[in-house]
Amino acid sequence: MPLSEGDRLPALMLTGADGETIDLAKLRGKPLVLYFYPKADTPGCTREAQDFSELAPAFAKAGAAVIGVSRDEPKKLAKFSGKYDLTARLASDAGELSDAFGFWGEKSMYGRTFMGMERATVLVDADGRIARIWRKVKVPGHAQSVLDAVASQ
Repeated sequence: MPLSEGDRLPALMLTGADGETIDLAKLRGKPLVLYFYPKADTPGCTREAQDFSELAPAFAKAGAAVIGVSRDEPKKLAKFSGKYDLTARLASDAGELSDAFGFWGEKSMYGRTFMGMERATVLVDADGRIARIWRKVKVPGHAQSVLDAVASQ
């Protein structure tokens, strides 16, 4: 059964674009935004990463950490981040986190079926509980909506 609002975020590890381990348990104590995106350096994912990066100072002012999560390798994430001067932190998920939420699954495009990441966002409160989940995200205006939700906590 996938994680849902009210559940505690599991103490899992991600690998940052810099190759450093990100221990999600150590991020408790302040709100955490995890935005899941299908693939680095594609148009929608680039726009979303730019939007979260543009709002990074506002998220920081609200006391929230923001991490973009995909299944791309850290090296690819570092290249993506550098290419677009992204300031929002990016991390590679080996599959545990996206599977726990049910964000990895069968997708179809142009008549082709494949496995991929759903574009989704999770807001975790300071106590480590899942406060909100946005599924099937549409990029325009989404980062601002998430910031508004963080500010209203």
